[in-house]
Amino acid sequence: MATDAAGGAPEQLSERERQVAERYVEGLSHKEIARALGIAPATVRTHVNAVYRKLEVTSRIQLLHRLEAAAPAARRGATLAPDERADGAAGHEIFHPELEPSVKPALAVLPFQNMSGDAEQDYFADGVVEELITALSRFRSFAVVARNSSFVYKGRAADVRQVARELAVRYVLEGSVRRAGERLRITVQLLDGTSGAHLWADRFDGAVEDIFDVQDSITESVAGVVSPQIRAAEIERSRRERPGSLRAYDLYLQALPKFDAATPQETVAAWALISQAIALEPDNGVYLAEAARVLERAFVMGWPSLTGDDGATCDKLARRGLANAHGDASVLATCGVALIQASGAWQVGLATLRRAVETNPNQFRVMMSAGISYLKCGNLEDALVCFQRAVRLSPANPSAYVALTGIAHAHMVLGNYQETLQVAERSLASSPDYNPTHWMLIAANAQLGEMDEARRWLARFRALAPGITLSRLRAVQLASDPSRMAAIFEGLRLAGLEEE
Repeated sequence: MATDAAGGAPEQLSERERQVAERYVEGLSHKEIARALGIAPATVRTHVNAVYRKLEVTSRIQLLHRLEAAAPAARRGATLAPDERADGAAGHEIFHPELEPSVKPALAVLPFQNMSGDAEQDYFADGVVEELITALSRFRSFAVVARNSSFVYKGRAADVRQVARELAVRYVLEGSVRRAGERLRITVQLLDGTSGAHLWADRFDGAVEDIFDVQDSITESVAGVVSPQIRAAEIERSRRERPGSLRAYDLYLQALPKFDAATPQETVAAWALISQAIALEPDNGVYLAEAARVLERAFVMGWPSLTGDDGATCDKLARRGLANAHGDASVLATCGVALIQASGAWQVGLATLRRAVETNPNQFRVMMSAGISYLKCGNLEDALVCFQRAVRLSPANPSAYVALTGIAHAHMVLGNYQETLQVAERSLASSPDYNPTHWMLIAANAQLGEMDEARRWLARFRALAPGITLSRLRAVQLASDPSRMAAIFEGLRLAGLEEE
């Protein structure tokens, strides 16, 4: 995702051109920008053409990269000293999300109520929402808050206007699911996040086997209200390859909450479920990608092997997933980062991540995966941009700890140990059991000479990962450039982590 240094600088833009450009990269149409700025759509088009010409870009994604790359220099805040810059690039600002340029997701899909009278059916209701978020996230015209951000409201009675403010969205989708045997009823309503007014509502009745038609109908209706400019072809692209087996789909839904496992036990359960789904449907790209993600997590954490050779099995699953991705940005991102993390396929992995970002830069998982990939084998500038965008795209997302730890890791590589501690502590608040966050806290304190603090964090890490050694971490933490892990390994050694 490196930008072309030969292009023009955003400082060349007038204030109005800058306002138009920032809204344009958020996915707003010419008419929406015109309404927001009180100008004519033809004037917006003229400004967009001028921006493209001045910055020497030819696409919206190139414009996004140019504005993102220029943002640190344009904002106030602490920066790296010249001798602390990575890859000869300009200095980075210490991470301050409140200073980041706006990336305003248009829509949040709240957890649907399970009206089945059976708490064990919660997974099905949650799975319906997950699928809607996935489908809606494929539209480049607007951004959708990631599942883990919206699911913080599960079981809570919250005013839709408060939800919209907290998640910084314009629209909120809510509903309920009732499943009785093989019969299904889903009710859905789309609300204006500012006024709380109902924009659209519908009820869908049918058999469980009709779930995919129902999800398509809801997706198209919501997209039509949120972004009337969406073309029929874009709607068609939102339809993912449909599962051929309802049993496989049910297993996948049961596995969904376990894919971001923080413990080896949850990973074992996720692997068992998704393996059964793949046995029933061996060419489903989504299932293959999630299976690769499960093995990638087990591999990079140094947890007990699930397959005998998790790295090799992960590589095979990821490549099969890519062969069946059908252009799905989430599948591309998941498989691409798995190839980098578990088998060191740097070139294939990075090329796949670039394609995923080009396909949809408005997905949390896509940007987070791209950040990890650039951190391991690309440009640190790009890694920080991707991680920061991921956090902005999904406010209050519990899974943001991965992106935050990625930012902390980048600062470790740059020698900014105080900044590492600041961001790692934020990550820890979201997930106290994430091993890499502890690596950062141990290593940064050790590098700063705070040995008592480093050993305190090392004791907590040992409790999370009994028997872990430096040699084990070196074997599973792959990076194309040894310097990307060197400061962490040295800090762990200084703090007293055993070599063998």
